[in-house]
Amino acid sequence: MCGILALIHANGTETSAASELHEALYLLQHRGQDACGIATCASGGKIYQCKGNGMAAKVFRDDGARVSDLPGYMGIGHLRYPTAGSSANAEAQPFYVNSPYGICVAHNGNLINATELKRFLDLEAHRHINTESDSELMVNIFANELNETGKARVNDKDIFAALSRMYTRCVGGWACTAMLAGFGLIGFRDSYGIRPLVLGSRLSDSGHGTDWMMASESVALDQCGYTNVIDILPGQAVIIQKGAAPVFRQVQEPVRYAPDIFEYVYFARPDTVIDGISVQESRERMGYKLADTIRRRLGPAELADIDVVIPIPETSNTSAACVAERLQKPYCQAFVKNRYVFRTFIMPGQKAREKSVRRKLNPMKIKFEGKNVLLVDDSIVRGTTSREIVNMAREAGARKIYFASCAPRITHAHIYGIDLASPSELIAHHRDEESIAKHIGAIKVIYQTLDDLKAACAELSPRPNQEFEVGVFCGSYVTPVEPGYFEHLEKVRGKTKKLKVMESAREAIANGSAGEEEIRMATNGVEVDGNGRIVAASGKSSSDGEAVNGEGTMRNGKRVREGEEDSPPPRERMDISLHNFDDYPQHT
Repeated sequence: MCGILALIHANGTETSAASELHEALYLLQHRGQDACGIATCASGGKIYQCKGNGMAAKVFRDDGARVSDLPGYMGIGHLRYPTAGSSANAEAQPFYVNSPYGICVAHNGNLINATELKRFLDLEAHRHINTESDSELMVNIFANELNETGKARVNDKDIFAALSRMYTRCVGGWACTAMLAGFGLIGFRDSYGIRPLVLGSRLSDSGHGTDWMMASESVALDQCGYTNVIDILPGQAVIIQKGAAPVFRQVQEPVRYAPDIFEYVYFARPDTVIDGISVQESRERMGYKLADTIRRRLGPAELADIDVVIPIPETSNTSAACVAERLQKPYCQAFVKNRYVFRTFIMPGQKAREKSVRRKLNPMKIKFEGKNVLLVDDSIVRGTTSREIVNMAREAGARKIYFASCAPRITHAHIYGIDLASPSELIAHHRDEESIAKHIGAIKVIYQTLDDLKAACAELSPRPNQEFEVGVFCGSYVTPVEPGYFEHLEKVRGKTKKLKVMESAREAIANGSAGEEEIRMATNGVEVDGNGRIVAASGKSSSDGEAVNGEGTMRNGKRVREGEEDSPPPRERMDISLHNFDDYPQHT
């Protein structure tokens, strides 16, 4: 899951596109905290960009000082939530290729035939891929198809035709915004409608012409003053040139209209509308339906035992209030949230996640002491957060703790751009509800049913017989999945995870908070133990290549692999395609 943006002003002499995109990044920051970037195009077709690891305030400085280095009347923006690939600075988006025509792309989603695409680009298209990001694959596939025109300048028909050919090669779920130097903006969405993309308009500041903006969520358009918001449809593309009305084209026939239901459960802001469905109202219905399930599961005696319903902030606040209303129980926000801590399920190690839960949430003892509580969360992924929350409630004085999830049991990998966890890490992958309750320390765990979750969203849809992508709950995905893809995904995820744990250990040493295990990791590297956990390497060379930075010899006090002594850590690798303002420290 990432956040994408695009903006074009009616007046080609405007230079403030980056300023508006920068503001919109903050409105979508919840969609990606790993990296962000903006690329703009000024008169003459020159492209400027600033991107890097970190949140918007870090990359563009707290005062947005770097935005002034990005002149232009149009641009695209991106917020990265890491899926496939690493967390290297080089994988921050937008991605740029100079041939043909100068193309920038911001991509939200995941390609599940990445291996096949990489082979095609290497052996047939002869295009070099410099990162592990499938987003770079997509921009190069598009560039290769656009290059097939052989023309010095392209038009709408050429671009739509290139996109159609690209769609026949790429498999997965995506929404993308793109910018063609000196030409205009492009937006397009996969033929299943898995990832969201909306378009809005407003009268330009001069009063002449129309400005246009695209975004992952409607809240960005609303807050920036854009109205007449519409969804880009499955398999549809739109091209917007300066001063012109959008041109729409169905570049691939829609296969299904199945948005990812996890957008409504967790990722999207409540004040967003996705594919005509209000996220706020869908969460209200999730709460009412969950309450009915709780009533059936607990029965009158246990239900009477519950004193208060408490949400795990913030995504579950709406649903929990509706649970309390339907069960006729008091509702209390008894956990106070620190808003300046990352979303915990994306953190690199279990210990880090456990520590972060306590940094993120603080229970008010007066609301827990001597009470039987029903805790309501949006979902249970690994169970790490849930177990720590239950421990915190018990330490605060709760007598009995029941736990309810607005989402069904998550049992399978997410393959369309949301890296929840490996199946083996999912608490529900190999446990029933009774063993899950025992594992997290609750009296009982009650899950939403999949049928109720789908109904909570579908009842609000303007389309009859609304479908959703729900593969994480049942293993039935809306797109075909190639044999061997899950093995490939686990290999990529494992490598990325180990690099993140290593980085976390080094950062802990740098700030003086490292424990013994983190010191051993930084010294010896990491490896995967027999239980699938990432631990400090034993110091012996791994025959299967599982160790990271723990093999080879020591040089200048650092352990390096043979043949890779001069390879920098991935996070220090810079973008080589275009000068980037965030590549080098700027001192003031």
